[in-house]
Amino acid sequence: MLNTLEPQPCETDALSPRLQRSTGSARVVMRRKADGTTALADLAQQGCAKAMLPRVHAPVPEVVFLNTAGGVTGGDSLSYRLDLEAGAQATGATQTAERTYRSSAGTGEMRVHLTLGSGARLDWLPQETILFDGSATRRCTEVEMAADATLLWCETLVFGRAAMGEALSRFAFRDDRQVRRDGKLVLWEPLTLDATHLAPRACLGGARAIATVAFLAPDAEAARDTVRRLAPEGVDWAVSAWDGKLVLRAFAPDAQPLKHALAQVLHVLREGASLPRVWQL
Repeated sequence: MLNTLEPQPCETDALSPRLQRSTGSARVVMRRKADGTTALADLAQQGCAKAMLPRVHAPVPEVVFLNTAGGVTGGDSLSYRLDLEAGAQATGATQTAERTYRSSAGTGEMRVHLTLGSGARLDWLPQETILFDGSATRRCTEVEMAADATLLWCETLVFGRAAMGEALSRFAFRDDRQVRRDGKLVLWEPLTLDATHLAPRACLGGARAIATVAFLAPDAEAARDTVRRLAPEGVDWAVSAWDGKLVLRAFAPDAQPLKHALAQVLHVLREGASLPRVWQL
């Protein structure tokens, strides 16, 4: 029964055989200073995962994560963590699109953990994840936020490289997204995709790119009608808002028009603030 389902903590697959693979983790802690600005409080990184704080001409700092391995394949393990202490504000992004390559053995694992203290605001805006033919990937994103914190989250998936004429005939992707506000589960999105889901209209309907935008704030519902009116030609999307949440889901035949459409939505939900510099539009 649906009402018996419960989200489970992410577990790493056992890998057999054990091949040489990439492993990395990066953790950043941001703190609000006495003057009201936000600054780096702690940074730890190892392996192929790195984190940078580029110089920006904006009041809100940017935290950029990157995978020096260039992508994720079977057996790889990549972990990012971003913690915002009370009152801190930051924009989190990835330096480039994450690529999931063909897997010869095992499953590539990606984990993201985000925490927002009281009054904090995080705009988590990673660039798109591109799924390659033959890839096998599992990603888990867990968010813990205070009752009065604000989260803006945009996640995009691209199925193959359209410019190279790539069609996906075999892949496996599992994505588990969980948000807890004040300890209560308020958003849970388990997603499992393979090649059989690409064409049917009841699934992806031939879309080459899909995206989800989630905005969690005390007044999130107020933006619903404005966001709905932004829907452009060539991109299908729907918007819902309830209980301090706004969720947008979008489908497009190509990644570029979708990314441009998302930029308009983010401009509104970020109250006119510029997108992260790493976004190339």
